[in-house]
Amino acid sequence: MLLLKHSVFVLETGTDEAGRGCLAGPVTAAAVILPEDFQNETLNDSKQLTEKQREQLRPIIEQQALCFAVTHLEPAVIDQINILNASIKAMQECILKLKPEPQYIIVDGNRFKPLHIPHSCIVKGDSKYMSIAAASVLAKTYRDEYMNRIHEEFPMYNWKQNKGYPTPEHRQAIKEYGPTPYHRMSFRLLPEQLTFEF
Repeated sequence: MLLLKHSVFVLETGTDEAGRGCLAGPVTAAAVILPEDFQNETLNDSKQLTEKQREQLRPIIEQQALCFAVTHLEPAVIDQINILNASIKAMQECILKLKPEPQYIIVDGNRFKPLHIPHSCIVKGDSKYMSIAAASVLAKTYRDEYMNRIHEEFPMYNWKQNKGYPTPEHRQAIKEYGPTPYHRMSFRLLPEQLTFEF
């Protein structure tokens, strides 16, 4: 059973990210403020839902949320500041876009860099609190949409299917065709260390 709220504050936002372990594509974060009376029996950690359930939940969340924001941070930024910092930066950017500004932040995971708004980090928060679960659904669906779009540009990597995760098929395509501008060059793209020439 997902709890509705974590804090006593009325305007509480949940935030989460998607795509942290991928070899290609952005890390995508979302932040959501839900109304106090929001209820949904299906809503859960996006990883526990089917693609169809996520797609059905997205418009419900977008229509019923008091506000939400989504941010993509590109591979160049990930390579520059590392994936942990990029994940946190993406979540912070989402939170700062919210109108009205939240009074409290609940973050999925155990790491965050403080803003001027008080926060709590909650391990497995996306399976405990509705606003984090809602953020996880938005982050995942927006990122999947992004990967489907760039798949058309580089279909040989099959991002429509693997979404940039390190599947054997994805690694084989990198070995065969080399990396693209959408690949994270700071990640170990192949098990063996190779130097790619552009």
